[in-house]
Amino acid sequence: METAMRIHCLQHLEFETLGNIPGWVQSKGHILSRSLPYIEAEFPHSDSFDLLIIMGGLMSVYQENEYPWLQKEKGFVRGAIEAGKAVLGICFGAQMISGVLGCSVHRNDLREIGWHKVELTSVPRSEPFQQGLPSSFIAFQWHGDTYGLPAGARRLFTSEACKEQGFVYKDNVLAVQFHPEVNERCISDLMTNCEADLKDGGPYVQGEAGIRNQPELVESSAGIMFSILDRFEELHRNTAARVKRGLV
Repeated sequence: METAMRIHCLQHLEFETLGNIPGWVQSKGHILSRSLPYIEAEFPHSDSFDLLIIMGGLMSVYQENEYPWLQKEKGFVRGAIEAGKAVLGICFGAQMISGVLGCSVHRNDLREIGWHKVELTSVPRSEPFQQGLPSSFIAFQWHGDTYGLPAGARRLFTSEACKEQGFVYKDNVLAVQFHPEVNERCISDLMTNCEADLKDGGPYVQGEAGIRNQPELVESSAGIMFSILDRFEELHRNTAARVKRGLV
């Protein structure tokens, strides 16, 4: 590839890692860097990356008193969106995107944990981030919060337990509530560190037996993640071509 894509990730927990993302980055010859805001709230200049990925976390977007670094991170994410950067938010990251775009982030009526069906909305399949995806798929979930749909955004995904499963904003900002990045280690670490979340129960909270040892679902989840990243790669390639021709 002529121009490697510079990808910067915001990781919010030591054990909630980047999952299958680094493997895709390496296979494509792109460049990966990351910030750990929970240790040090220092962020790169927007000129230093092409794609920003905001990972998940056990905290909530509205818990600025408990996590003071959230305010600075919100400013950084808002600035990246305003600068026209490609941005992907996963779970907590999706909620942050919604929040910085002016929407409320709050508790969902139902907690959604485990492997659950996600459906594409009735938005025309011309949407790039829907291309290559089936009309419904099983995705990994671990959340109790939800968010509002920002003005100008287009809802792409939904589920029975949580209406807002993903949206696109200005064609280059994607938010997904589910976790397409999970690998076996991600799931094991969540089960070890967040076991108490399973005890509260609820119709959409699976037990350990339904979550662990699902290699086919882990593999299909990676396919969803890689499809999304492929679309961002295509966006980067098109933008680079326009810059080369002097159109940007």
